[in-house]
Amino acid sequence: MKRVVSVSLGSSKRDKSSRVSILGEEFLVERIGVDGDLRRFAEMFARLDGEADALGIGGADLHLWIDDKRYTFRQIRKLVSGAKRTPVVDGSGLKNTLERKLIYRLRDEGILDFGGMRCFLTMAVDRFGMARALADVCPNVVFGDAMFGLGLPIRLRSYGAIRILGKLLLPIITQLPFQWFYPTGEKQEQRKPKYTWAFEEADLICGDWHYIRRHCPDRLAGKTILTNTLRARDLEFLTEAGAARAITSTPNIEGESFGTNVMEGVLVAYLGKDPEQLTAQDYEAALDQIGWAPNVYELSSSNPPT
Repeated sequence: MKRVVSVSLGSSKRDKSSRVSILGEEFLVERIGVDGDLRRFAEMFARLDGEADALGIGGADLHLWIDDKRYTFRQIRKLVSGAKRTPVVDGSGLKNTLERKLIYRLRDEGILDFGGMRCFLTMAVDRFGMARALADVCPNVVFGDAMFGLGLPIRLRSYGAIRILGKLLLPIITQLPFQWFYPTGEKQEQRKPKYTWAFEEADLICGDWHYIRRHCPDRLAGKTILTNTLRARDLEFLTEAGAARAITSTPNIEGESFGTNVMEGVLVAYLGKDPEQLTAQDYEAALDQIGWAPNVYELSSSNPPT
C-alpha cells in the first residue's frame, strides 16, 4: 500500500485519513493540519521523510507560474526542506493540466456557456492553467490579482496584463512571508468580505475556495462557483448564499474528494517518478486512466460530498 500525506498550514479540524483504490493500487491518503504553526509544519515534513511515498503541501503554494517560468516561495521551500527522500508536491504541476482541461471540458460538454458569461477569477497566478484557458474561451473575464495581490481596486481583463504584472512582482512576492498573501490556520475559516463588487458583477466565480469564501459577499444569488474542493459545509454555505451551482475540479474517487496537492502526490507515487520529470502529458494520461470528470452540484438538490 502506498501512503500519501498532505501536511497543511490550514485548520486541523479538517483532518482525515482514507483508504482508496486508485489505478489498481491501494493508497492510504492522510491530511494533517497544523493550524498555521510554521514550526510544526516544518517538523512534520522532516518526520514523515522516508515514511510516505509522497508528501503534499496543503494550505500553501511552493511554486507560482507565469507561462513556463516558475517562481518559488523561499519561505515554503525552507520549511519543507526537511524532506530529503520523499517527493514533495504542492499541486501546481497538476493544476496546470487539470484546471486547463476542466475549462475546455465544461465548454465542450455544454455545461457552461462561457461566451455569454461574466467570469471572475480571484487570482490568476495561483491557477495559471485555468487563467489561460478562461482568457481563451471567455470574452468577458476579470482577474483579481491586483485586488487580492496588491490591494488595488483594479480589474485586469487580459492574460497579457497578468503576464506583465506577474513577471514584475513574482520575483519580489516569492521572497516575502507566504502568510502575507494567503490565510493560514483559523484565518481560513474567518470571513472578511472584500471587493464584493467584483463578485457581484460576475455570473461565474472561479478560484481557490479559501479566497472565495473569505472575501465573497453574503449573497451570491444565481451564481456558479468553480473551485478546487468543497466539503458538505461549504455547499451548505453556498446554498444559503443563494448560489445556483458549484463545480469542483478535483476527482471524487470512491466518495472521497481530494485537493490538488493530494492528487498530485497520488499520481507521483503511482508513476514512481521525480515530480520534476513529470510532464503535462504524463498527468493527462493518468487523469484519463482515472476517468476524471468534474463534479457538478445543483445546489437546490445536490448531494454534498463526504
